Amino acid sequence: MSFTSSHLNEPITIAILLHEGMTASDAVGPYEALRSIPGATVKFVAETPGPKRVDSGFLSLIADYALEDVPHPDVFVVCPGSPVAVPSERVLSWIRTAHETSRWTTSVCGGSVLLGAAGLLRGVQATTHWLAMDQLAQFGAIPCPDRHYVRDGKIITAAGNSAGIDMAFFLVDQIAGREIAEATQLLMQYDPQPPFHAGSPTQASPRVIELAQEFMQNWIISASTSDGRML
Repeated sequence: MSFTSSHLNEPITIAILLHEGMTASDAVGPYEALRSIPGATVKFVAETPGPKRVDSGFLSLIADYALEDVPHPDVFVVCPGSPVAVPSERVLSWIRTAHETSRWTTSVCGGSVLLGAAGLLRGVQATTHWLAMDQLAQFGAIPCPDRHYVRDGKIITAAGNSAGIDMAFFLVDQIAGREIAEATQLLMQYDPQPPFHAGSPTQASPRVIELAQEFMQNWIISASTSDGRML
């Protein structure tokens, strides 16, 4: 649900970067919260507009805009693509240009690796998916493996895909205020009560960590196949 009554603020453009082979919730989770910001227009952008088949192979998200259509969003969310994809210079250039004028530059999961590749994380505290944490230091970032999301200046990085929702609520608070953020949370009935406590490497058993690593390896292998479906 969106707010359209007395809470209207100045117009704000939010861009969410999509890729072929991405995980759907990296984009959809933050979108569900961010779209409730009064005056916000959310635009799904990609290097090439059109449907983007996600990692399962069963679902597509549609990018209505090319990168050049939204060069200076007020807020943008960088999602990661396929684990075997190498970001193009065109995508990295768009990230740099958008960051120059953005109010908030954000990422979800491995999207922070793209921020790093674009040169935005040197000396910046950041987080990412736990399996990609080692890559952050390669770009000069200061890894924060125990944080669900990290703000450093106007850059906010979130850990694995579910952390993007928490980051988005933080953004709603910063832009529209706590009441709007809490009302959005209530409308989404976001009150996590997972049946297990295995949401981070510090909580999961060694066997569960091993299984997760095997799952990721299968994802990487499947991303190299012609249909892109998970094995």
